[in-house]
Amino acid sequence: MVKINILGVGFDKYSLSEFEAKFLDRLKKRQSTLIVTANPEIVMTAKDDPSYREIINNVADYVTADGIGIVKAARMLGKRLPERVTGYDLFTWFLDTANQDKLRVYLIGAKPEVIQAVEKKVKSEYPDIDLVGCEDGYFKDSLETVASRIKATQPDLVFAALGFPKQERLLAILREEGLQATMMGVGGSFDVFSGMAKRAPKAFQDAHLEWFYRLLKEPTRIGRMMVLPKFVVEVKKSKKK
Repeated sequence: MVKINILGVGFDKYSLSEFEAKFLDRLKKRQSTLIVTANPEIVMTAKDDPSYREIINNVADYVTADGIGIVKAARMLGKRLPERVTGYDLFTWFLDTANQDKLRVYLIGAKPEVIQAVEKKVKSEYPDIDLVGCEDGYFKDSLETVASRIKATQPDLVFAALGFPKQERLLAILREEGLQATMMGVGGSFDVFSGMAKRAPKAFQDAHLEWFYRLLKEPTRIGRMMVLPKFVVEVKKSKKK
């Protein structure tokens, strides 16, 4: 399928259910798979960072629209993405799948207290998951060393909550080495999953105002939020071209 290009990043045109079907098939076949859930911040970073853009476009197997901003940007360009497909929704779906099929899971990222809470919750609510690795994101080892440590556990699923572009750089190493696992960067999902950060109420989600809810909760995010109007301006520029 031809991807939708937004500022140099190619997005796959699938709905959540279509993505799930494809991921489930690859999991069963133990195909090495790297998933990037890209929001406007990631797109803007990739726009200015050729090496990161290379990972997203040529190493990753699938790129989802993580945020309504991406869906609207596609519309501005006269194209269509079925819906936003967030990293958190995919993460929890993968956990359900892993529990059902007794899969091996490796988790890496977040603060020590967060990953400990995630580990406790996974063991309690997903008892059939084989948690082969669980470490925080404050390691001092090189990404290559960490990748070797992950690879040695032979996981079926790897989730990295290291923030972009670090999480994708780590997983790209494993993907290029052909690790027979499905791998995905999940940003702040561990914080939400652990309960230490709150996801926006459903009303905010339905109104596509999760970003506004996060800003209300964390006013210090205003600097990061400024990338959104810049993103819109760049999309408009690309449309004129």
